[in-house]
Amino acid sequence: MRKTTSILLAAVAVIITATAVWYAQRPIIPKQATWNDVLAEAQAGNYQIITTEELADRYRRDRSNMLLVDTRQDWEYRTGHIEDAVNFPLEPTWWARWRKAAELEAFLGPNKDRVLVFY
Repeated sequence: MRKTTSILLAAVAVIITATAVWYAQRPIIPKQATWNDVLAEAQAGNYQIITTEELADRYRRDRSNMLLVDTRQDWEYRTGHIEDAVNFPLEPTWWARWRKAAELEAFLGPNKDRVLVFY
């Protein structure tokens, strides 16, 4: 009886370990965001969506009251970006946004009246 219990416990331990390793190593395929997802997130966060034409018009008229934030990785930013844009690399996940929230707030500074454009 004791041997059977030991074998059973060892089998359960192997199964739990194998499941944990599989779970930690499984491929995670991020869901592609649709335009409706973008609009829903913008509405939930009280953001305004503008067209590229409207952005270009605002940029030409008064770029002094606008902060353009390039959220691509550093190497992508170095290959080319909109003039006067600043780089703040950010992964497109809720976890990355949550993890970098305090850093982003410090990066943006105290001016709450300027237009922020993230791309």
